[in-house]
Parts: sequence; structure tokens; C-alpha cells
Amino acid sequence: MAKLTKFWTSVNASYWFLPALFSLVSLSLALFTIYLDRNGFADFLNDVTWLQPARPDGANNMLTVISGTMISVASTVFSITIAAVAYASGNYGPRLLTNFMEDRGNQFSLATFIGTFVYSITVLRTVRAEDEAAPNLEVAAASTLPGFVPQLSLLIAFIMMAFSVAVLVYFLNHVPASIRINSVLEGIGRRLLDEIEERFPRDNAGDRAGAAPEGVPIIAKKTGYIQIISFKRLERLAKRENGTLKLAIRTGDFVHPDVPLAYWADMDAIEKSPDDEVRECFTMGSMRTPSQDMQFLIDELVEIGLRALSPGINDPFTAVTAVHWLGAATAQLAKRDLNRSFAEDGEEPHLITLDDDFEHYLTRGFGAMRGGVATSRIATLVTFDALVDAATTLDDETRRGQIKQEGDRLAAQAREHLVGPELTEVEARYQIFLQKIER
Repeated sequence: MAKLTKFWTSVNASYWFLPALFSLVSLSLALFTIYLDRNGFADFLNDVTWLQPARPDGANNMLTVISGTMISVASTVFSITIAAVAYASGNYGPRLLTNFMEDRGNQFSLATFIGTFVYSITVLRTVRAEDEAAPNLEVAAASTLPGFVPQLSLLIAFIMMAFSVAVLVYFLNHVPASIRINSVLEGIGRRLLDEIEERFPRDNAGDRAGAAPEGVPIIAKKTGYIQIISFKRLERLAKRENGTLKLAIRTGDFVHPDVPLAYWADMDAIEKSPDDEVRECFTMGSMRTPSQDMQFLIDELVEIGLRALSPGINDPFTAVTAVHWLGAATAQLAKRDLNRSFAEDGEEPHLITLDDDFEHYLTRGFGAMRGGVATSRIATLVTFDALVDAATTLDDETRRGQIKQEGDRLAAQAREHLVGPELTEVEARYQIFLQKIER
């Protein structure tokens, strides 16, 4: 399942799957409509007074124009897409390349033009002028005209061409909208919030005391980033062996040979532990992906924010937007139970994941951005507000204390970079932050 999930993830972030799928569907549709035309099922079109039947020359010309235009538009669309992706990943960060590759609007547009091309070129080869000999005498005898013009197929080709024009208009609006930084940040932020809701559905019950995993190690044999972990299969394996499996890594970690993947603990004595089966539950690749890796999404927000605050770009308002989405994610994490279990209801878990507490996520987000935020008065003020919003509704004093500590660190670092009226304003906002956080 881990390998299938990885394959589907790579397919989802590719520009070949939807075009290939649409090509097969278009080819099948063309063959089906041609069959209907040849066997008289489309003769009812002759009774439609406003629909003039096409002649062989007109059908040839129309299908030639549609097919030639569609393949040209598909090439242009692909070029525009690659240029937009290169621009966005170069300006916002190379890790965003996966997000743009997964954009369904770009994939669907390219697939529509290629599918229309395949349909038109397939129908074109069946059009026969009246003076041409039929390659199949039985088919020719079944036709009411000496030539063959698939009227139903032509009508559908015209409809597909009109739909393709609409898709082209959509694409020309979608591309510039999709690379706007606010749209990029919204896509990352909403995906992060959805991931938090799916991964941590329960309300906060207190962080579990973390401990270093120990036991009999299961050593990695490959090198790469952990992309997918089959948690439920690992739970079943540990239950089958009547032992406890403690993970030593999380999705997104980089491993190489001799690095422990997990540890067996409380295991019954057996001749050979199923280490190879455990290794099959981890799939690796050359890069991190958003699938199962919530911290990757946090890192993307942090990267955009830090790039915006760099001296070469100096765009604090982009950083403010990144802080807003990071604050929304932090507020959701603060309310959730961050302990995960994959055992069935009422059963003792046999898989202990390497979960991270709230402080880890807080440090991963706001802590990582602190160095850049502290150089900007605007970003610092907004960050204090975001931290207050995350802590206002919290009943967990430990997590409120961790948010206060992050605010203290931000204030201390801002004193190293800001001077004059800017520092005075930040100090005033810091005092307001303390008053609200300590209520």
C-alpha cells in the first residue's frame, strides 16, 4: 500500500496522467460514435432541420482545422505552464514545484486540448469522399451515401472544440491567478488546516511525555527521504508478532543505511523478526512531498516568509500573509490532541509513532521565522497578534506558556535589530501581548 500510495502521489503531481487518460477516453468515444454513424444509429440527425449535414470536403476541412489547432494550443499551453511554474518556484521557493505540478487546472486544460486532438484525428481518418472506394464493402453497402461522413462524430467534434475554447479562456485566467502569492499561500494554508483536522481529530488531552525509542533496532537499507509510511500495516504487523513497534523516524526525515527506522520492544521470542516486512512499509524518494508530511507545508510557509523578509526582496506584506496562515494553523494545533493511535477502538496500540508535541510545531513555524520577522517592525507586530489569537481560547496552561516563551524570544531578537520609534512600538505591542497571554 505504501508503494501504491507513493505511485498515486507521483501520478497526481504529473502532467502525463490526465492527458493520457483523456486521450484514451477520446479514442474510445471516437470509435463508438463512428460505429453509431456507420450503422445508422445517427440517421435521426438528418431530420433536424436547423442542422445542415456536412459534406466530405467540409468535414475534412473542419476536422483538419480542429486537430491542427488543438495540438498547437496544447503546445502553447504546456509552454506557458512550464514558464509559470519556473517563475513561481524560482521566486517563492523550489519546494513549491510539487504544489504547482499538482494543479488540476493546468492538468485538465492540457488534457482537454490533447483529448480533442485525438478525437478529431481519429474521426478524420474515416471521412470518405463520394468518389473514393470503400475499404470495406459491407460497410459501404450499409451506408446511404457513396461516401462516408460521420455526422454524429462531427457534431461531437464541434462540441468538443467549443468546450476547448472555453477551457482556453479559463486557462488564461487561471495561470496568472494561480501564481499570485496570496493564492499560493492560501493553497498551502488551507491544505495545512485540512491536514491538521484529518490527522488530529480529537480535542486536546495533553501532550504525551516523549521518550527516546529503544529496543531491537530495524536498520534502513536505502537512502532517501521518507515519503509514505503505512501506519496501519505496521500496527497489524506488531499485533501479529505480539510486540510493540516504536518508530524512530517520521515522514519527511532523511535516512541512509545504518539509520534505525523503528525498534522492536516487548516482543515474543521468535526465530526471525519480520524486519523486511517492516521496511516495506516505508517508501523513500529523492525529495519531500506534502503527502503525510504536514511539516513540509509548515516549512513552505516559513520559506516564503523568510524569502519575503530577505534584504534582496524586502516584502513584509507577503511575510504578514504567511504569518496569518501560520497563526491559523498554530491555533488549530493548540486545540488538538497531538497523540496518534492506529489501533482499533478499545485495543491497546502496538505501534508507537514518533509524534511531536505542540512546542515542536510552534518552534517549527514561528520559531523558524523568528530571525526574519525580528528584522521587520510590521511583521513583528503581526506575529504578536497571531500568537495572542492562538493562545486566547486555550485552557492548557502549558501550551499558553510555550506561546508566551515564543513571544519573549521574538521580543528579545527584535531588540537586536530594531532601533528608535520602531523598537518603541514593538515594545508597546509586546506589553499588550503579555497582558493578554497572562489573563
